[in-house]
Amino acid sequence: MEQLQYQEGRTEIGQLGKVALIDRLTDEFKTKNKSTVTGVGDDAAVLGTGASKTLVTTQTLVEGVHFDMMYTPLKHLGYKALAVAISNIAAMNGQPRQALVSVAMSNRYSVEAMEELYAGLRLCCERYDVDLVGGETTTSRAGLVITVTVVGQVDKEKLAYRSGAGLHDLIFVSGDLGSAYCGLLILEREKVTYQANPNFQPDLEGFDYVLERFLKPEPRMDIVKLLAEKEVVPTAMTDVSKGLADSLLHLCKASGCGCEVYEEHLPIDYQTARVCSEMSKNMLPVSCALNGGEDYELLFTVNQRDYDKIKDLKEVHIIGHITEQGMPAVMVTPQNTTIELRAQGFQGVRE
Repeated sequence: MEQLQYQEGRTEIGQLGKVALIDRLTDEFKTKNKSTVTGVGDDAAVLGTGASKTLVTTQTLVEGVHFDMMYTPLKHLGYKALAVAISNIAAMNGQPRQALVSVAMSNRYSVEAMEELYAGLRLCCERYDVDLVGGETTTSRAGLVITVTVVGQVDKEKLAYRSGAGLHDLIFVSGDLGSAYCGLLILEREKVTYQANPNFQPDLEGFDYVLERFLKPEPRMDIVKLLAEKEVVPTAMTDVSKGLADSLLHLCKASGCGCEVYEEHLPIDYQTARVCSEMSKNMLPVSCALNGGEDYELLFTVNQRDYDKIKDLKEVHIIGHITEQGMPAVMVTPQNTTIELRAQGFQGVRE
């Protein structure tokens, strides 16, 4: 009878989603240490009592959920595992310093395979001046699991939370959107064809950019550097890991505001548009930008007085502005139709 009662009151994790689940699980946790500035709820935890703050973030990649070994080179995977964690540090306007890497592997993986994985980790460490300072290796009964913790640093006055956007602030995004998702679509298409015919040779010519965007993303530390050079501190910032709509909604919720973004201003690469056209006549590039994922671009807001400082930067694009509290997050089409944004939630290969 107790078991039946438990089942009747059962809430499936899928009903809540990742963010709501985290909120529910951590709601009763209270901070007790003065050195804990910000805990759960942003791209990274903020620690420290001095003028310089420590940033700490963790990312976990699971085989069959976040990556498929049929088309994922281990060296690329090692690089990506660290890069996506560094992206969270960039999203706080900070600099990465150290990393800890824990790996659980099944006996399907050899020593040589792990060396290849760590070669990718090493390349990412070298590129972003990160020291590997520890971690753990253990056995997995099913596949490969990689957990990366990155420690970063930021001056207090340069710290950017999701929660700082103000009325009429301008909304910017770096790079382009939807391309990583299109890279995944190409890989999944070729995988299905190969499974039907093992003699099939994958046709990936002409898709180099979108494939690299998915398999080997780069955290936008260059944008953090550019903003510092222009002496601009974002009023709010986050990274785009599960689509622009998801990131905008998180930023607006944290800041207690609404927003308007303009479809014609969303940066979309021509290869993204090409993939959408090849996949389906009904697949729109703007849908990939809003609800695709793993672009790891930076979404940020700035006060209007800083517009002139960054308006000519080719690496960032103004896409809209912040509206008042109580207003929804919307996109305005070229036909001047307003569409309320919904996070459809790109979650990875299988998630």
